[in-house]
This record gives sequence, structure tokens and C-alpha cells, in this order.
Amino acid sequence: MQVNVTANGLERRMTVAVPAEQINEEVQSRLKSLTRRVRIDGFRPGKVPLKVVERRYGGSVRQEVQHELVQSSFSEAVTQEKLRVAGMPNFEFAPEDSAEGLSYTATFEVYPEIEIKVPSPLKIEKPKVEISPADIDQMIDKLRKQRTSWESVERAAENGDRVTIDFKGTVEGNDFPGNTAEAFPVVLGSGALIEGFEKHLTGLKAGEEAGFDVDFPAEYRAQDLAGKTAHFDVKVVSVSAAKLPDIDAEFMKSFGLAAGSVEALHQEVKGTMQRELDQAVKDKVKQQVMDALLESNPMDIPNSLIEEEVQRLSQEASQFDASGEEAQKALAERARRRVALGLIIAEVIKKHQFKVAPDQLRATVEQMAATYERPEEVVQWYYAKRERLSGVEALLLEDQAVDWVLGQADVTDKSASFEELVGATQG
Repeated sequence: MQVNVTANGLERRMTVAVPAEQINEEVQSRLKSLTRRVRIDGFRPGKVPLKVVERRYGGSVRQEVQHELVQSSFSEAVTQEKLRVAGMPNFEFAPEDSAEGLSYTATFEVYPEIEIKVPSPLKIEKPKVEISPADIDQMIDKLRKQRTSWESVERAAENGDRVTIDFKGTVEGNDFPGNTAEAFPVVLGSGALIEGFEKHLTGLKAGEEAGFDVDFPAEYRAQDLAGKTAHFDVKVVSVSAAKLPDIDAEFMKSFGLAAGSVEALHQEVKGTMQRELDQAVKDKVKQQVMDALLESNPMDIPNSLIEEEVQRLSQEASQFDASGEEAQKALAERARRRVALGLIIAEVIKKHQFKVAPDQLRATVEQMAATYERPEEVVQWYYAKRERLSGVEALLLEDQAVDWVLGQADVTDKSASFEELVGATQG
């Protein structure tokens, strides 16, 4: 087998030639094997002449052999040339010539060579947060709001009320997609509708009607409406006031506290908040480490890996509108960052030969499962397939890489509040 490689940045063009003798020997070997197994009318089993088998099966056997030789020779060639292939190769085949053998050119990208650098000095700020009684009370209020019920009222609508409306909108006298609805609920002050709409509902009672104009934002997702003025005719069907649940036995039962006290509820909520806080602190520190590694280790990145990551991110965000030019640019930049960090972290793990012990993996899975109603079933689900465990294992290896960087950093505490660190992410 002859191999020739040319390079252009991360791109490689590798030409491979497989001798005709190697192909013919394998074809003959398989045809001989077929003479003992095939059944052809007029011949006893196992007594079919090689010439007959060759006439009937020679073409398909040769194609099969050539296909397998492309796979095996490519793998052998990249190993021989010590190439780390990134993405899928593109194959171009020379015209087939049984006397010359098989020849093809594979074009592909390779992983960049990385020598990991940790900036010195590396300063990391670790948030230091104490969960106060006020934080706990605020969290309980949020939990109560999640279980809000609504009671119909006869008064005029106020901020925080839920108003159910029928409406119809027009732009320049014309209908537009989504311009009409019946029994549409909106909580005043939530900002769920375009700016200015909700304020026109304030002060209206059930049965009252109103007409008003509002402007669609210049960056509105429907470009044919962006920046235009719409007129809406609205009828209020009902006005309902929010009613928060009492902190009673039923409320506590919803948190698994069958017969608990208010103090028990506070302890339960504080435990959950502490877990969220620990994760938020970890994420904040990790973000700083990743930013530092990315800045200190610029590299060329295989386009094929970026394109694959863009596809993955697009699938994850399929429920969102990511069709605009700016959205696509942001997606590509995010993909580039993720690929670069993946390469850096993988190199750290490889260089330092980090491993995950089975008991550590088990403990992590059990900890993750503990938040579910039937944790033992969740543990079984993870261990049912290796790829599920591989995801957890990858996170633990990444944590080891981050810890390795932190071991070389100057880590200082920075005071913060629970709301600053965690509250903003809870909505």
C-alpha cells in the first residue's frame, strides 16, 4: 500500500494506492469460499466450479472487497502517518483499473496540536454566599406564587390581576397572523404582550370594551410587523385576582413533608437552596477557568467540527427562531467556543491521564437520582446503557481538569447575595 499526504493548514489530502494483487487475492479467496456454500441448479452442493461462481458473483464480491479495503486501508494509512482525523473524510476515487489496483484520495481535517498554557498569574473570584432567613422567606414566597390560584372579582383590573380578553388587531386596516383570539388570559405586569398593550387593560372591568393603538418593536420577530402601529379592539371577559396558598399541611405535603412544621419547611427549602447555590458557585468558578483557558490557548479549529456542533446546537434550539443572520452568527460563535473548549479540556485530561473511579461514578449518579421520586429507577436507567454513564463520566473528567487549573490559580472569596448568584436564573 502506497500513501502520500499533502497538508494545507489543518486540511490533509491523502492518496492511497492498494495493489491489484491484494484485491485479486481477497476476491479469489472469497469466491473459493462461495463454491462450498452456494446452491446453483445443475450442481451438487459444494461442487460448484469456481468459474461458474466467478461469472455469477465476481462483480458483487469485487465491489464488497474494494469497499472494505477502502475502510481498512484508510484506517491503516492514518495510523501509519500518525494523523488524528477530525470529522468525516471526503473520498475521490480514481478510474477503476484491475491491473493498477485501487486508488483514492481522502480529504479531511486533523485535530490541532495543542500545548496547554495556564495564564500566570491566574486570578479566580469564588462567590461567598450565606443563605439568610430573608432569602428563605423570599424563596417560599416564590413557591407560593407558583401555586397561585385565581378568584374572579367585580372590580377594575389592577397590576398583578389576570385579565381574560377577546381581541382583534389590524395594521393599516388589514389582518395579520395571530391578530385575533378569544378567552385569552394575560397577567397584568407580566410583560407577556408587546409593550403598551397591558397598560390599556388596567382599570377595565369584566364586560367593558376598549380600542387602542400600540407599536410593534423595531426588532419584532415578524419582520412585516416590525416598527408598525397596530390597532386593537378588546373586550374584557373576566378579571381575576391572585390568591396565594396558605402555608398549611396541604402546602407542606406538596414538598414531601407529610406532617411537618414551618421550621421543617424552612429546613427543606434551605437544603434545596444550598444545593442550587453550590452548583451556581461551581458554575461561576468554572466559567472563569474556561474563559482563561480559551484566551490563553488560541488555535485553528477544524471547520468540520464547528459545523457538526452548529448542527447539534440548532437541534437543541429548534423550538426557538434562529433563522436570522445575527442568530446564525451567534450560533456559529457559540459552536466555535464549545469545540475549542472541548479540545482544550480533552488535552488536559489526556496529558494528566485523569480517570473516574467506579465508586465515584456511582456516587455521582446516586446523588443526581436523589432529587427524583424513585431514585433507584433513575440509577438503573443510567446503568442500563453505557452511553448514559459516559455523559456523567465526561462531566466528572471535566471537573478534574478544572480542579487542575484551579490548583495553579489564586482563588479569592468575593461576597455575594443568593439573589445575585442564583435568583436571576430562577425567573
